[in-house]
Amino acid sequence: MKLCRIGAPGQERPALVDADGGLRDLSGHVDDLGPAALSREGLARLAAIDPAGLPLIEGEVRYGPCVTGTRQFVAIGTNFADHAAESNLPVPDEPVVFNKWVSCIQGPDDDVVIPAGSTKTDWEVELGVVIGTAASNVAEADALHHVAGYCVVHDVSERHWQLERGMTWDNGKGFPTFGPIGPWLVTPDEVGDPQALDMWLDVNGERMQTGNSRTMIFGVAAIVAYCSGFMTLLPGDVITTGTPPGVGLGQKPEPRYLKAGDVVELGIEKLGRQRQRFVAADR
Repeated sequence: MKLCRIGAPGQERPALVDADGGLRDLSGHVDDLGPAALSREGLARLAAIDPAGLPLIEGEVRYGPCVTGTRQFVAIGTNFADHAAESNLPVPDEPVVFNKWVSCIQGPDDDVVIPAGSTKTDWEVELGVVIGTAASNVAEADALHHVAGYCVVHDVSERHWQLERGMTWDNGKGFPTFGPIGPWLVTPDEVGDPQALDMWLDVNGERMQTGNSRTMIFGVAAIVAYCSGFMTLLPGDVITTGTPPGVGLGQKPEPRYLKAGDVVELGIEKLGRQRQRFVAADR
């Protein structure tokens, strides 16, 4: 299934994408795509619904974040060997874990606000993993059973705050609007192997990132198992799993960063695409 949330910010309602690409209203069957709906039982109930019997949503819509009720937005850094090389970072022996604040989550096509004074706002297309069943100290062999689905995440990053301010990366990762998620939550049965998905990102129509999730250093199952060893992953939580090469920080002969007016488009095979306009912060 492809599930989504549509409507104005704070007023989104759940919907399903049918086989023809049409949007079908799910609000008569589930209040929202939050933690309760993402359990195995909740997803099974939604899968049993005949889309043809759901109201068709017509006209232009705004996609909101594809899940709600996220309590933890976990991120993995330096998880593609070629991205590590362009960033002059060693290949890690264990996953590099940091946080994006849940307050940065927004819809996939909403404007992204460049922080006041920022000159190093950067792009990163990433595969997002949405937890459906609580996971604590799970084995890698069982980890994917805790996944409700996958989505596109844009891990927008402010490199000055990430790398030059403080002791952690968190500072540069969670500014308001820095976490576009969606447009769809796609269930595992429709995605298949999460380690075989093409990924791409364009800035103002110029292809900057091209990659595939098969080159991740740590795959989805390994990441879920690892994180569950020191935290309880909760239904609705999102893990964003790292980016392929081509970020602004790694451009040669010198880094290239985003400015007001830039348009970024990105997508992942089977998971849809996003489009954001970058705007200056109100001072």
